Amino acid sequence: MNPTDILILPGWQNSGPGHWQTVWEERLGYHRVQQHDWQRPLRGDWNIQLEEAVLARPGPVLLVAHSLGCVLVAAWAAHSRNTQRVAGALLVAPPDLEREDLQPLLPSWTPIERRPLPFPSTLVASSNDPYAAESHAQALARAWGSQYVPAGPGGHLNAESKLGDWPAGQALLRALMPA
Repeated sequence: MNPTDILILPGWQNSGPGHWQTVWEERLGYHRVQQHDWQRPLRGDWNIQLEEAVLARPGPVLLVAHSLGCVLVAAWAAHSRNTQRVAGALLVAPPDLEREDLQPLLPSWTPIERRPLPFPSTLVASSNDPYAAESHAQALARAWGSQYVPAGPGGHLNAESKLGDWPAGQALLRALMPA
């Protein structure tokens, strides 16, 4: 698979230096889907950017989503006519945007889409993510038809988690790659 066919989907406020998504982009050449507004994300705008990124590639793509990017994948998959172009998705640390403290911050993102994803997916979550209880991540994995992989106590699985190039995540992504 061409590295640029692996689409990185950061969450709210983007993935900065030290985040495993940024490390993968810089070291492995994966393509970050850029959004118009990382601070005030609108679900419709982000969906369009993902749709355009998928359509810009001739072959199958893999989606590598973190946080709000996971919710984006579910929202996009529920409405796109191009989901057959996705070979698989690695979904890491989806937030619980329906919590009272988070819903006002990202109002256009609720309710979270809960239809099964039409492509293979693996959802990874930690037991102490400040943005979602592990039970929420497990429920999303069931709803989306994703394989659930517990990450232990790792926080939000972001730069503060100090995952570096996250070899365990790379192995999960390789398992989703088409033969």
